[in-house]
Amino acid sequence: MGTSKNSNSGFINADFFSKENLKLSIHNLGYLPRWIIILIDVLVLLIAFTFTSVLFNETGLDYVITPHNFTFITGLLCTNLFFFWLFRTYSGIIRHSSYIDAIKLLFSQISVLIVFLSLNFIYEFIYETKLFLNTAFFVNRLLSFCGLFLYRVVVKQTFEHYFAEKSNFKLVRTIIYGTDANAISVAKAIKLETPPRFKIVGFVDKNNQNESKRMLDLPILIQRKKLPILMRSIGAEGVIIADKSLSKEEQLIIVDQCLEFNYKVYVVPKITDWENQKEISRKIKNIQIEDLLNRKPIVLDGKLISKQLKDKTILITGAAGSIGSEIVRQVLNFNPKRVLILDQAETPLHHIGLEIEAIHSNSEIHTVIADVRNKEALNRLFKLYKPQVVFHAAAYKHVPLMEDNPSQAIETNIVGTKNLADLACEYGVKNFVMISTDKAVNPSNVMGASKRIAEKYVQSLHLKCQAEKGIKAPKFITTRFGNVLGSNGSVVPLFTKQISEGGPITITHPDIIRYFMTIPEACQLVLEAGAMGNGGEIYIFDMGKPVKIIDLAKKMIQLAGFVPEKDIKIKIVGLRPGEKLYEELLNDTSKTMPTHHHKIMIAQEIPEDYESLHEEIEALIEITQTASNDAIVSKMKRIVPEFKSMNSAFESLDNKMEVSIH
Repeated sequence: MGTSKNSNSGFINADFFSKENLKLSIHNLGYLPRWIIILIDVLVLLIAFTFTSVLFNETGLDYVITPHNFTFITGLLCTNLFFFWLFRTYSGIIRHSSYIDAIKLLFSQISVLIVFLSLNFIYEFIYETKLFLNTAFFVNRLLSFCGLFLYRVVVKQTFEHYFAEKSNFKLVRTIIYGTDANAISVAKAIKLETPPRFKIVGFVDKNNQNESKRMLDLPILIQRKKLPILMRSIGAEGVIIADKSLSKEEQLIIVDQCLEFNYKVYVVPKITDWENQKEISRKIKNIQIEDLLNRKPIVLDGKLISKQLKDKTILITGAAGSIGSEIVRQVLNFNPKRVLILDQAETPLHHIGLEIEAIHSNSEIHTVIADVRNKEALNRLFKLYKPQVVFHAAAYKHVPLMEDNPSQAIETNIVGTKNLADLACEYGVKNFVMISTDKAVNPSNVMGASKRIAEKYVQSLHLKCQAEKGIKAPKFITTRFGNVLGSNGSVVPLFTKQISEGGPITITHPDIIRYFMTIPEACQLVLEAGAMGNGGEIYIFDMGKPVKIIDLAKKMIQLAGFVPEKDIKIKIVGLRPGEKLYEELLNDTSKTMPTHHHKIMIAQEIPEDYESLHEEIEALIEITQTASNDAIVSKMKRIVPEFKSMNSAFESLDNKMEVSIH
């Protein structure tokens, strides 16, 4: 039950008797036409009036003293209808009636009481007789209010019971973990959700203080043993974690316990707008693998980053990729003057361009299709826009592909970086931030070695530019981190796809371990490092605890509602070419220095002489066009002595180099 269209314009308008407004259907019980609601309210008022009259007549008193009964009753009904309109008692949907609706009705009846008592006082003062008995009129208002609100409550409860019973067979029986205001808001939102997904069967109080009590007519359950035991005892299939006082460790314990017994786990963000019930219910989601990372939120130095980015022209390469696109989103938060988003992938670049348009940023946005290997195209871009900050995220990153195509790794990861860095120095860019990888540390594959050579070049170029230009030289900064959850080509999207196809999940080795962080977290640290850098540094990020990939796979299978090795198989396929069991963040000879941000450290790498390194890189680029893969990789190994191939056809080159050394 509720309003028809144009409810703000009063309860009588041009649409009042429209065909749409007159429709009545039992399947649309929640949205009866307004005229039916008015008739029911008038009927309640007449019943209350009649009951009051009979009650006082039985005591020998007359409720209405004036002989003009019809006029009095008509005036009473019209006054009620006026205050119904004034207090918008029809602006809500009756089946969702709440204490706010009760207050509106109460105010309307109090207003009617004040008007008629005032009228009665004036009439008595003029004619020395009353229109009605004041006590009877007060009782009448009380009965009217009770009747008006009571039938709304009856409709609300009938509706909930009828439709709940009708759809119970397909709802997930769920408990809410928590008894605070956040948990109550979540429960209310779930009750209003259409179509419904959950049937709430109770709340869990972690403090065990409210046994035998109820909230929203649901029991408060006491957890004396593990949560799955409690859930089994009441037939619950899932739990919504809504208690915001839980620590990350406590949440992980609950998740692990529930997943072990194949119970569904849902999370909901902290509720700040409790009136927007639809938004709350939409935010209830299955717990994701990202939620299980035991990591504290990152606190950024907003002033420092804003100083670097506000009102500046920013160039972001690889802007259509998972890292580059997130850098674009985060950079826009700091109100740059102009953002150049560059990528050679047309369709993904178009998509990120459309997404940014929808943000309605004040920044000037330019989407540029260009390849970082094309120095002339980059030169035109630098000459036209003169970017002040460059975030270089464009790179080839798939290890097995680069093992088969080392020349392409050199063209993009080395030549592309060299082109951008050289132009940054030539055009006086203030900050140049290169996105590197932990695979550049003691590299075991072509991709990692190509990124390490790019790191070396950027670091040596910083010293050269500084010597030539002094304080006007760009600050060349490198950021190095591990695997990013959900990025293009990472294991999480791969595992998700394999699970959706029924398995098996493929893992290269049962003991393989990787560091992980989320895409937003990685990009936040990139911005922070870029802002704090003085130039020449290689920043490494605190990646938290390493994760065993087979454990990650099992957890993802459980989160999808399956049993590992029973519903979804895990298949060991062997290490890929160039792949390590363990990734590192530091070279064997490197040390770290702390920074003011506890998650960012400086790797103390010894910079190389620019002239000799530049000569080596030019020679590498030259042979890339004509030489064999073995010759190309051999040259890379001379530039990066710690590059030792693993599980690769290039391992034989290491043996030859050792023999030549001896």
